Amino acid sequence: MTNKTLMMPAAGVDAEVMPLRGRVVKSKWTRDLLTFLMVFGPGLIVMVADNDAGAVSTYSQAGAQYGTHLLWIVLLLLPVCYFIQEMVVRLGIATGKGHAAMIYQRFGKWWGLFSLVDLQLVNFLTLVTEFAAINLALSKMGVDPRYGVPLAAAGLILLVLTGSYRRWERIVVFLCLLDFAWFWIAFRLGPPLGQIVKHALLPSMPAGGITPELMFLVIAIVGTTIAPWQLFFQQSCIADKRLRFADLKWARLDTFLGACITVTAAVCMMIAGAASLTHGFRFTDPAQMAADIGTYAGPVMRNLILLMMINAAVLGTTAISLSSAWAYGEVRGWPHSLQLPWRNARGFYSLYLICVAAAAGIVLIPRAPLQLIILGVQVLAGVILPSAIIFLQLLLNDKELLGEYANKPWNNWVNWTIIIVLFILSLILAAQVAAPNLFPSAAGGPTT
Repeated sequence: MTNKTLMMPAAGVDAEVMPLRGRVVKSKWTRDLLTFLMVFGPGLIVMVADNDAGAVSTYSQAGAQYGTHLLWIVLLLLPVCYFIQEMVVRLGIATGKGHAAMIYQRFGKWWGLFSLVDLQLVNFLTLVTEFAAINLALSKMGVDPRYGVPLAAAGLILLVLTGSYRRWERIVVFLCLLDFAWFWIAFRLGPPLGQIVKHALLPSMPAGGITPELMFLVIAIVGTTIAPWQLFFQQSCIADKRLRFADLKWARLDTFLGACITVTAAVCMMIAGAASLTHGFRFTDPAQMAADIGTYAGPVMRNLILLMMINAAVLGTTAISLSSAWAYGEVRGWPHSLQLPWRNARGFYSLYLICVAAAAGIVLIPRAPLQLIILGVQVLAGVILPSAIIFLQLLLNDKELLGEYANKPWNNWVNWTIIIVLFILSLILAAQVAAPNLFPSAAGGPTT
């Protein structure tokens, strides 16, 4: 520390993150807060962005079909969210490299190529569904998607072309914090607080008991919790931000807070869906749900839900596109940092641009098979998720790589339990989508 600058031992050393020039901060609490604010970002973004357009659809449909009876399942997903991404935090800090680069380095070219191709394919198809949601929401708001979708794509491209990780992060964190609007939506639309607390803390089944439709929806809810792109995104994000082990406890706190906000927002989405059930509306998609709710709650509420649907899709799009660009740039050895201007990382930025523009373009094609694409995303995500998490778990047990920060026995017990459960559920979901007649009465189940 000098007399003019507080030199924080964390979160990168570039000029952008040097706070409080001209001041000396002596309070430990203040130093800790400033350190956390510099580390803060990747955990929140990766968690909140996971509540993308597909998640909004899944959670609101759960509420629209079963009211608040499934809230307890959402709360059970909080530790799953945290434990998986906490491993990513440790690996990213220990290696300073992205997830794709580490798979290539530790498991060889074949497995590296397998994970990269699956990631790129699932990510791109997921991007199409994000823009499909933007298209749907804009239509309900009376905005012509032929103009609105290209404008959204242009905004997403400009968002990353600033040559500054910190600038991108600040904008995206602001968009993440907009998710607090779901709290107000739930407050305005929700049932009595006692009912919410009861169904959140006490496991219960809706009327009719366990049915194929219910099981399909439960699997879909679990399937929205951890997506393969999250592993790649947060690790690359941490590497780009240049976090170190001095930042570990703050990165963990960032991830935990992100998980809490995400799960709570998911609860609020389910409560919004339950409001449409209470008033007798039939769920088709979240945009139509917003229109239905607007008939009794007013146009402000309708437009707010539609805007939150667009915000979810925008967050999902920028995070997923960046996970693709980071992963491919790492493997190809390209410069791949948001700290770099366009001229110094053309390949990295070009891939991001192509992904966004192509996904937006497909959505605007008349009679594009969007439903087929959505089903394909489910199947492919079900295939790649278990393998991606297994790679992560194996890397976290590499003591040569992580030293004292490798998994402890209790970490392995918890993580392998999560992996086995996710593996079984992902296989069931993929099988159901690939062969709807496997459970005939569930053929009309939700999409994620």
